[in-house]
Amino acid sequence: MQASALIAGLDPGNSKCGLVLADASQGQVLEAAILPPPASQGLLQAWQQRGLARVILGNGTGSHPWRPLLRQLNLELTLVDERGSSLAARERYWELDPPNPWMRLLPTGLRLPPRDIDDVVAQLLLERWLGEPLRRRYGEVLRQWPADGFKNGPAP
Repeated sequence: MQASALIAGLDPGNSKCGLVLADASQGQVLEAAILPPPASQGLLQAWQQRGLARVILGNGTGSHPWRPLLRQLNLELTLVDERGSSLAARERYWELDPPNPWMRLLPTGLRLPPRDIDDVVAQLLLERWLGEPLRRRYGEVLRQWPADGFKNGPAP
């Protein structure tokens, strides 16, 4: 895989961040995570060692502390309009992980995802920048703090 093909989406928050690593040449999500900010920084550094060069970041107020940090890591930074991304991520979640038959009886607006969707928001930011949807092998987040203690690891 070419180093330039690896891009990351980051949805920053005060207590947790959604992150997605994707292969832009394949249109495929490779890893997704919801982590506290310090662990998010560590994961970005690990991805950088694998060839990550660009991070797509939402332009909201939570992005301000991340901008100098990403520049310090020598990662290219692209800001994307994140207005409406949380609501859109709810809808996108159900596309990635379709609801069971009983849940389908509820109107879409009343369906609440059974987990945090910060990683899906990060994926949406990435998709907005790419201008096309990314495929994800599983709808589930691959790493989530603190629920699973990272036992799932990256996608195969």
